[in-house]
Amino acid sequence: MKKLLILFTLSLILSASAEDKKLVIIAGNRSHPPLMHEFRAGCIILERCLQSVKGLTVELHTNNWVSNEATLEDADAIFIFSDGKKRHPAVQGDNLKTLERLIKKGMSLGCAHYGVEVVPEQAGKQFKAWIGGHYEHEFSVNPMWEPNFNKLPRHPITKGVKPFTARDEWYFNMRFRAGMKGVTPILVAKPSDDVRDGPYVYPKGPYPHIVAASGREEIMMWVVERKAGGRGLGFTGGHNHLNWGNPNYRKVVLNGLVWLAGVDVPNGGVKSSVKEAELYQNLDEKKGLAEVLRKWRESRKKKR
Repeated sequence: MKKLLILFTLSLILSASAEDKKLVIIAGNRSHPPLMHEFRAGCIILERCLQSVKGLTVELHTNNWVSNEATLEDADAIFIFSDGKKRHPAVQGDNLKTLERLIKKGMSLGCAHYGVEVVPEQAGKQFKAWIGGHYEHEFSVNPMWEPNFNKLPRHPITKGVKPFTARDEWYFNMRFRAGMKGVTPILVAKPSDDVRDGPYVYPKGPYPHIVAASGREEIMMWVVERKAGGRGLGFTGGHNHLNWGNPNYRKVVLNGLVWLAGVDVPNGGVKSSVKEAELYQNLDEKKGLAEVLRKWRESRKKKR
């Protein structure tokens, strides 16, 4: 009788886990100075914060792709936080073909920060179809600024998210699908004329078409639901690593990842906490890191 009870319990556990949605998070290679483009450290924080979400299994890979593509076969969603353009994980080797095959089966795809930028001739058509749009060099812009996200749409991704601001390299003026077909804006704000005039991070600009759009609201996060199945997500923040300490900045991304994988976003959104010390863990070994950590430790001593 005891053996039957154990077997029954195990079968319930296995059946429950089999029904979980699977999210594969891919962190890009080392990039930029310390506390910028901390893809690995940022993804570790996101993965830890998602561990308590029921119905979701998260698998983290930190080497610009997965070590064995077999793990993608049962993935419900992939999220890429990485460099873009020709260094984008999606365009290395045959990865674009792999993604195309999986997306045809209904897999979802999300990308963050530099990971929303591709060379149009290389993957622009695919990214417009898969996630709704992409950053295009000298069409889109990348100023360092602090948008005020004070109007949030009614969407599962905004559950529990309160209006917030965060200084970051927020890209805007994406190359979206024609007529924004199927694109749902999530984070929208109005850049000031000073932001439009630049300087942008690179190239410094200004661009006449960006300046001419004075007063227009811009989209910094968006989603799509594909008719053939699967979802897409783009998030243009993620440059400044310390922003993961902002609870609303973090929550809108965590909610987005849960939604991307096809799991119901919990009421009130994904609950998480990140201590300051955690933001300084798992940072990539980069020139200047030792000095950054020394200054942080000194600042902590002064606060005590």
